[in-house]
Formats: sequence, structure tokens, C-alpha cells
Amino acid sequence: MSTYQNKRTALILIDPFNDFLSENGKLWPFVKETVESGNVVANIKKVLTAARKHKIQVVYAPHRHTQKGDYLNWKFFSPSHNGTKNFTVFEKGTWGAEFHPELLAVEGDLIAQNHWTASGFANTDLDFLLKMHDIDHIIIAGMRANTCVDSTARYGVELGYHVTLIKDGIGAFNQEEIRATVETNFPNYGHSLLSADEFIKTLES
Repeated sequence: MSTYQNKRTALILIDPFNDFLSENGKLWPFVKETVESGNVVANIKKVLTAARKHKIQVVYAPHRHTQKGDYLNWKFFSPSHNGTKNFTVFEKGTWGAEFHPELLAVEGDLIAQNHWTASGFANTDLDFLLKMHDIDHIIIAGMRANTCVDSTARYGVELGYHVTLIKDGIGAFNQEEIRATVETNFPNYGHSLLSADEFIKTLES
């Protein structure tokens, strides 16, 4: 089990939006089964609370707050946007683009620039923020397992970070997506795969 130097470790929380994690969110019908069965919000909250208690830097890596017309003239359009160029999930100025009420940022947390597609690192200042805070270990939780979570974790490894995935702190559209991430993808490139309780135990040992 990995050990963490708290001052060089950051919790990266990806896309904890109401549209994903709250009832009446636009994507809630798709993720409800995995989020509820996996106690995802509660597990993320536990990790978030422990990280702050142990002075681990919390960094939010949110998706772009979309506006109508954002994707109309894209040369290559991502199929993850539900096949529509009028994609308005996490729409700017709406409740759906706000963070889940139990996972709100507090003073001292960092919020990286919004990512347009999947990786929290691509075309954002996330890597810069981590380097400026002398971070070399990152802990990843959030949404969605096989897209933004997987892409951010892979990119983090490529950039030279030690990457831990909180396996019960991620949700997806179905259990197969989570299994693909946790059982097949991440073990082939990531460094540490822990449950929320296992990670917290490493901080308190």
C-alpha cells in the first residue's frame, strides 16, 4: 500500500456536478444506478474530508460549463457528447453546472481551468497548479469512470505523477464501464488502486 507525503499530495476531484450527482441532474438517470449502489457521493465526501483534515491539497478539475453553440463548428466531434452538437450538460449559469452541495469547494481548495473534453490536464492549468504547489502524488475521484477519470489518470502518469484511483469514488453510466476502468484499464498504467476507507487508513496510520 502506498504512503503519501501530505504536502506533496493532491486530491483531484473531477466533475462533481449536480448534472451528474444530484437527483434531477441531466445525467442522473444514466449514472443513478452506479452512483447509488457504490455510495459514490458518500465515499468522495469521506475522502474530501480526510484530505482537508490532513492538509492535502484539494483540486477541482471541472468540465467546461457549456453554452449553446459551443460545438457547432468543431472539426472532430466527440461521441461522448451524446451525439449532439447542441450538447448542454453542465450548462453555464445553471444549477446543473454547480458542484454537488456535499462536495463544494472551500477556502484553500484550487479550481483548475475547465476541460473541454475528457482529460483534466489537456488544455488546462492543472499540471501548472500542481507543479507550483510541489505536488507529485495525485489521488483521483469523481465522474465519469471510463472517460474523464480514466483520461485524467492516464495523462497524470504520462506527466510523471504517482497516480492513485479511489475505486469506490467514481461513477459511470453502467457497472461495465466501472469494471473496465477499475479491473482492466487502471491496473495497467496506474500506481495504486484503493477504496475510500483504504486511502483514509493510509493517512491515519
